[in-house]
Amino acid sequence: MNTENIAVGLDIGTTKVVCVIAQRGTGDRIKVLGVGHAPSTGVQRGVVHNVVQTMESVKQAVSMAESQCDHQVNDLIVGIAGQHIRSIQHSESITRENPEDFIDHKDINALIGKVHGIVLLPGEEIIHILPQVYKVDSESGILDPIGMSGSRLEANFHIVVGRINSIQNIGRCVKGAGYKISGLTLEPLASATACLNDDEKDAGVALLDIGGGTTDIAIFKDGIIRHTSVIPFGGKAITEDIKNGFQIIEKQAELLKIKFGSCTPLANKENEIVSIPGLRGRDPKEVSLRNLATAIHARVEEILNAVDAIIKGYEGNDPTKKLIAGIVITGGGAKLKHLKTMAKFETLMDTRIGYPQERIEGEMLSKLSSPIYATSIGLAIQAVESKERAIEEALIRQEELEKQQELEQQISDEPFYQSYEASPEMSPSEVHEEPRETAVQDDKDMKKILETSKKKVNFLERWSSKFLNFLEGDE
Repeated sequence: MNTENIAVGLDIGTTKVVCVIAQRGTGDRIKVLGVGHAPSTGVQRGVVHNVVQTMESVKQAVSMAESQCDHQVNDLIVGIAGQHIRSIQHSESITRENPEDFIDHKDINALIGKVHGIVLLPGEEIIHILPQVYKVDSESGILDPIGMSGSRLEANFHIVVGRINSIQNIGRCVKGAGYKISGLTLEPLASATACLNDDEKDAGVALLDIGGGTTDIAIFKDGIIRHTSVIPFGGKAITEDIKNGFQIIEKQAELLKIKFGSCTPLANKENEIVSIPGLRGRDPKEVSLRNLATAIHARVEEILNAVDAIIKGYEGNDPTKKLIAGIVITGGGAKLKHLKTMAKFETLMDTRIGYPQERIEGEMLSKLSSPIYATSIGLAIQAVESKERAIEEALIRQEELEKQQELEQQISDEPFYQSYEASPEMSPSEVHEEPRETAVQDDKDMKKILETSKKKVNFLERWSSKFLNFLEGDE
């Protein structure tokens, strides 16, 4: 198996850790070679709180994925989320030394390098610097300035930052498990890669990723990421509400939510009841499905109201910011019954459930056709694309090195002097004789000049002596 084009994505979530090993498929799809998952016991609301437990979960998930294919994982791209994540809008510019030269990746990197110097809150670190739109001199609204020329290059950036200690804890978990992190990706951006198409991003869409600990939002417009946000509630908060409301253990509450949960209370009849086994010989508990849906509805309504406020805050009163494609919901929370209908009712926006199967192919397609795997599939896609870019850049560097070596070889082979051929009208003897005769003639002329100047000097000396004698006699 050719391991050069195989890449790995790792999703460290609040409820589960998922590892996906994949390679490039046909077109923009990937072929999944192995999938591993393990319960996540050391993460709360997307943030690692127990490094040792999370490290063991990572080992289990990666080992399971490795066992399904003939590939040993060394490096991987890891997703990052959590309520510590925030976004910043920032503009930066550079002045180019040679305005007539074409703008290239070096100029873009220099511009991004200046962004790294912005002042952040204490304990924060930049995760992503995402260019939105460029401006070259007086021309604005440029999506790709490569190949243009100008003296001033400017850009607006969407910057994602997070807490340093949270980022470092992820690194400790992965490195402690024996693997290398080749990149960090904000999880809603990974989910967007798996579930959104270019038309939706261009028209304007809000991706809603309801995970176990948080609900992540990514807003796209005109094909560009415009806003990211994190709501500190997710599927686990719904489970906690069920657990506390019906006085049952967490495992039973999660099972109730998955098997019988609904966002619409009126979808269940009053006499629909499910029996929960009691603990250690205690009597079983009866739970009304309508009451269960009421508890779920309350928390989902809170999440959707927060989502609606974020979207309205972005759109404002500007009709050009209208999200025509509406909302795409993914993540484990997207499996709740009637969630699509409730989201459409609460936000008055078109809504669909996001599935990642459009970007995958192969034998595992049916297994991974679930919103639960949106983030991990997106991370795998980005890992494959990142490895392809690395290979392409390595080839370009190799070509440039070979050209440089060839040029240096040509320079070293050239003689330090050049021989000139004689003119057809001149014989070889004339070519060599003429410089010699010219040199002799020059010597004769120089002697005449020296003799003449010597005579002039002698005349002046005699005249000066006579003039001085005349003056002395006159005195």
